[in-house]
Amino acid sequence: MDADADTDPNADPGRDLEPGVGAAADSGRDGDGDGDGDADEPVYYVISDLHIGGDEQLEEVPFLDELLAFLERLETTDENAELIINGDAFGLWEFTQVDGIEKFEVLEETYPELFEQFRATGETVRITLIPGNHDHELAAYDEYVERFDEYNVDLVPEQSISRTIGEQAIHFEHGHQRDDNNRIEDWGNPHATPLGYYYNTLVTSRAGQLSDRGRYNWLKDVQAVTPTERMPIWLFSKYFYREMNPLIRYSLIPFLLLFNISLLLAVLTGLDLLSIWEMPVDRTEAFLSQFGPAGTAAWFFLALNVTVAGLLALVGVPLYFIRRDIRKTVDRFGVFETELTVDPEGPYEEAAQQVFDENPETTIFCYGHTHRPTIRDLEGGIMVNSGTWLKRLHRRDGIIGILPPVFYPSYQLAAVRIAPASSGDGDRDAVAVEFEQFTKPSPATEELTRTERFFTVGREPEPDLPDRTVVDSATAEQPSTIEAAD
Repeated sequence: MDADADTDPNADPGRDLEPGVGAAADSGRDGDGDGDGDADEPVYYVISDLHIGGDEQLEEVPFLDELLAFLERLETTDENAELIINGDAFGLWEFTQVDGIEKFEVLEETYPELFEQFRATGETVRITLIPGNHDHELAAYDEYVERFDEYNVDLVPEQSISRTIGEQAIHFEHGHQRDDNNRIEDWGNPHATPLGYYYNTLVTSRAGQLSDRGRYNWLKDVQAVTPTERMPIWLFSKYFYREMNPLIRYSLIPFLLLFNISLLLAVLTGLDLLSIWEMPVDRTEAFLSQFGPAGTAAWFFLALNVTVAGLLALVGVPLYFIRRDIRKTVDRFGVFETELTVDPEGPYEEAAQQVFDENPETTIFCYGHTHRPTIRDLEGGIMVNSGTWLKRLHRRDGIIGILPPVFYPSYQLAAVRIAPASSGDGDRDAVAVEFEQFTKPSPATEELTRTERFFTVGREPEPDLPDRTVVDSATAEQPSTIEAAD
């Protein structure tokens, strides 16, 4: 766990740690009628990783209507509610043509409806915003606090905050401080530049500038590619299915589909040439000869595939051993000190467990950053990831052959709701944690080519959100994981 004082439940009581503070707390609401807990107890809604804003094509927010509808619903709620935006609300790293507080002005001009809805919702519901890595600059300039306050958004420029329901405390942080590639060593320094900063300013923002030059506006989706090391294969996939000359693509597809068979035939041909086993080749030739010119054409096509597959095998085998040897040498010299991809569970499980051990009243560790909606039971509490509102890309590898994988798009828009549990859940001090999903259809029809859709028929992703979980005041459950399905 990071050695900072902002995880202390007694820190900064005037701003951060008073649950239900604001207009919503003073309105005397009677609850929303769902039977959960005491009407005076606070209810927290948590969203994160919206990544709103960026250069050129990155300014498009495909989920804006759903976000506005969610904020409008909160505006009229009868609950003693607070909305916590748990980091990476905005893609400030992805702005490379303006600096500092000018980025807020661009956001304000680009998304006037969103900021006006913040203002309206914030009149009745407290909205708390904490920085993530992509919008760490929110912690670097005092002007951001003042400007967001004009829209009834309480910007807390700290690494974490805490809230309570009854006798249970909830720890909120974005999660990037557990990621070596995105950790901000000097919190609040506007010039802090971890490895992730360079990736997003040089790759993601550049993709936003170039995206509309393609045959389809797809390059901007690079920010949705997780884990990061999938980016090269994702680029190759989109090149193959989107940018490659159609004549070349459709000429390659039969060969790529039959590559495994061709490789087997190449081995059999080698055995035939060495007079070790001639029967398979003779039988195949005799069978195809029955079909006249069509059989001859098929034989020629197979022969061509076998030749190419054989050559690739001859070249590929030594290259494989050379690549493996180079990798061992690189690892021996420690050239790469960190992996590009964050462990989506390990560091957060350790951090949550440390928070639970140091603060026994804390039973919920809520974070974002990894974009994977999850509820995981630990000893002493649960770990909750709030997911992302960005598009999610589900990799679907080819069933046969060596065709590039298809990255099938979907949305999994959701808010985590943390509230007193209903009386039917037993412990009167229990807290219920559940995901509320906002339906948005998959954009596959518009974004995938016919070829991609054909190769994924019957394999379309159906991502699920974790089930509702109740945390007792004395949690002592065995560790288990409930993670959104891919």
